[in-house]
Amino acid sequence: MEAHGGGLRRILVLAFCVAGIWSAYIYQGVLQENVSTKRFGPRQERFEHLAFLNLAQNVVCLIWSFIMIKIWSSGNGGGAPWWTYWSAGITNTIGPAMGIQALKYISYPAQVLAKSSKMIPVMLMGTLVYGIRYTFPEYLCTFLVAGGISTFALLKTSSKTISKLANPNAPLGYGLCFLNLAFDGFTNATQDSLKARYPKTSAWDIMLGMNLWGTIYNVIYMFGWPHASGFEAVRFCQQHPEAAWDIFLYCCCGAVGQNFIFLTISRFGSLANTTITTTRKFVSIVVSSLLSGNPLSTKQWGCVFMVFSGLSYQIYLKWQKLQRLQKKRKAM
Repeated sequence: MEAHGGGLRRILVLAFCVAGIWSAYIYQGVLQENVSTKRFGPRQERFEHLAFLNLAQNVVCLIWSFIMIKIWSSGNGGGAPWWTYWSAGITNTIGPAMGIQALKYISYPAQVLAKSSKMIPVMLMGTLVYGIRYTFPEYLCTFLVAGGISTFALLKTSSKTISKLANPNAPLGYGLCFLNLAFDGFTNATQDSLKARYPKTSAWDIMLGMNLWGTIYNVIYMFGWPHASGFEAVRFCQQHPEAAWDIFLYCCCGAVGQNFIFLTISRFGSLANTTITTTRKFVSIVVSSLLSGNPLSTKQWGCVFMVFSGLSYQIYLKWQKLQRLQKKRKAM
């Protein structure tokens, strides 16, 4: 009876994590699309300074992680020093900025699809630089994802979607997304290295260090000279409180979403988190298509299913690998 109660508790916690990640990041996607495509005020002005979203996100997550460390930290120390995050902070500042800037040139569903292809640069670098040989199922996953994204990019986008973009330019938009992925790869590798060197580093420590340097770099970039774009962004928010409110909610969603990701990884592992975030991306595309006026053609939906079939198969392969490792450990 006690085991049954524990199992039910575990299911309820998992459902709580799924609901938290989905609601936070799906709503954040809606807000991001609103800020990047909406016209504000009687003069129908666009918010052109999308990099300001990253600065605002850094500041909110910096404050949030500091509060969480003060509340939950045991005070033992031993984590990575704050200054060790400086290099990862650079790529973590440039990468997301490119991803957000891409929304000026391609639609939100296209951006989500492009940013779902992390496995492509990883496998490409692994094969060309390190001579790693992958299995046929892994190549099949990559083919489905790469083929789906490529076909989606080549298909004609609806005129309604194009009219919402600031400067429609598919090659530039997709290029920015793939550069975003490349910088993310370096960021993740650096974080893993710090975690290995300083095993006592918590998720909150990483969040604090990354956002501290992100805040420093973004403040320099956006306010480092008299006519920098940050002053214009602040002025725009003062003139259009609706935009300021959307940006604030966008940042809060990011901080809350990080909480649920940390909880999911700590309770259920990274594979469960990957599954939840991957399905969230698919739902984000559906929400964008239905609510935000980004209609997709039948062929484009086919590409979306092609990409997420590849991602789902990749998750299944990881699950199989995990099962084999667990069996080996039991046998030992």
